[in-house]
Amino acid sequence: MSEPEVSESEMRSGGDLLVDLLRRHQVDAAFGVVSVHNLPLVDAVDRRLRWVATRTEAGALNAADGYARATDGVGCAVTSTGTGAGNAAGALVEALTAGSPVLHITGQIDTPYLGRGLGVIHETRDQLPMLEAVSKTASTLTEDAATELSDLIAEALAYPRGPVSAEWPIDLQYADQPSLPAPTEPHRGAKPATPLDEAQLAAAVELIKQARRPLVWVGGGARWAGPELSALLDSTGAGLLTSNAGRGVIPEDDERVVGNFAATPGCAGLLEQADLLISIGSHFRSNETRTFKLPLPRPHIQIDIDPVAIGRSYPADVGLVGDASSILNQLLSHLTDDVECSAEDSWQNQVAETRASCRAQLRTNIGPYAQICDAIRSVLPRNAQLVRDITIPNSAWGNRLLDVYDPATNIYPRGGGIGQAVGLGIGAAVAHSDRRTMVLIGDGGFQIQVGELSTIAQEQLPITIVVFDDGGYGVLRNMQDQHLGRRAGVDLFTPSMQSLAEAHALPYWRVEDANDFHEAFAAATALPGPSLVHVDCDAIGPMPVPFTPPVHIPSR
Repeated sequence: MSEPEVSESEMRSGGDLLVDLLRRHQVDAAFGVVSVHNLPLVDAVDRRLRWVATRTEAGALNAADGYARATDGVGCAVTSTGTGAGNAAGALVEALTAGSPVLHITGQIDTPYLGRGLGVIHETRDQLPMLEAVSKTASTLTEDAATELSDLIAEALAYPRGPVSAEWPIDLQYADQPSLPAPTEPHRGAKPATPLDEAQLAAAVELIKQARRPLVWVGGGARWAGPELSALLDSTGAGLLTSNAGRGVIPEDDERVVGNFAATPGCAGLLEQADLLISIGSHFRSNETRTFKLPLPRPHIQIDIDPVAIGRSYPADVGLVGDASSILNQLLSHLTDDVECSAEDSWQNQVAETRASCRAQLRTNIGPYAQICDAIRSVLPRNAQLVRDITIPNSAWGNRLLDVYDPATNIYPRGGGIGQAVGLGIGAAVAHSDRRTMVLIGDGGFQIQVGELSTIAQEQLPITIVVFDDGGYGVLRNMQDQHLGRRAGVDLFTPSMQSLAEAHALPYWRVEDANDFHEAFAAATALPGPSLVHVDCDAIGPMPVPFTPPVHIPSR
């Protein structure tokens, strides 16, 4: 980052403008696929920052997304126009679902030819509406690209956050660009300063003081409110439930944390006996609430930065709109440690017992995979990045039993699409090259972005990929077995993982017995660069209780 700025006497392309903006926002890398319609951008990033050449546009967007999540800042992806932009659309959907501040820049054909249908290479119809559909906002850049890009980045970082897209005509990319205005402080996203409803605040304080068996449920909106949340738990004696996105806000080895178990049978008694629910930044997603059929305690105090979220999925008796940290501080200022704010003595014991019983039951359900989960957590340091795909090992135990200690390390596809963890892992590893990144993925999802192994090898990223190989789409196979009694499209030819690893010069371990996993994983993660651990699920054997996802199946 110490390389000097381009001299004002030199030609400054759009790429130099982009680099200046990224530096202003403390971004030191961009991801993408080079094209005739983005050459000036790639050239400048490669000269002055770090250009990470992914093998697919989807991989580039996932990587920028992973970078953004790992840094709590902006991630940048550069693609070509037309097909290239279309290839990125699915990964933009993931970033939009996750509320990830990604700047996606795609090329565009020369300005004089726009919209004329002349058959210019890479031209496509209605590209901007397509990008608008999968982004928080999208626009076509003009001669005032400096202002327009600055506004887009500000929009990406504004809460609720999300990806933004810009199509940049190639003639304007090559045009000489003015210097940026005087630097300002990096814009990390101004949280809305909406005045808090004092009546609602007073009502919330009174409900909290009356509660004797309170529960708190946090989602991704509580991500950076850990200290305030911990103080609330101490003040009220509440137990903590989390969504998948809320994991790690309080480290999950904390006895106050029940975790991501709300929809499991073992948590039913706790929910039934609770006399207050405080939810913070949670969407109550369908797969975590039995498609919104999970009974939740009342009264319900809901805290969210988005006013539309209040009462959207479950009724809210009190709604507090604003930043989680700010609202929690205001609540805490009205609470004391006297008996009025204390939970029943037995309640905290019940929280701890529920925590223990939920975990014990899950360990029984997954059989030998509990040993693998233990090995992963014991080998990896607390700050290792836990990137997990949508696959049986994650859905069954990775998103509940594999403890998360820091929300920035809890990275997974929130939109439910498989295969995106490889790209997410690339971005996380580029963001924090001093940490080990683990990518936990199934063989079906792995093949979607298997080409990104070349990116990992070329960049020599500190990533250990753990592929759980069950010969197909195991989650859907189990659904078909349970609901249909026959299979279709789920049993796949799986390539040789060892050959793939050797082709990319990746050290390789094959595990056929759960007892052998710890040694293999420890050896793989001890290396400075990438590695691949192949877990043969057929050899290890099935879980005692087959995992089926909590997806609603309409009755006939």
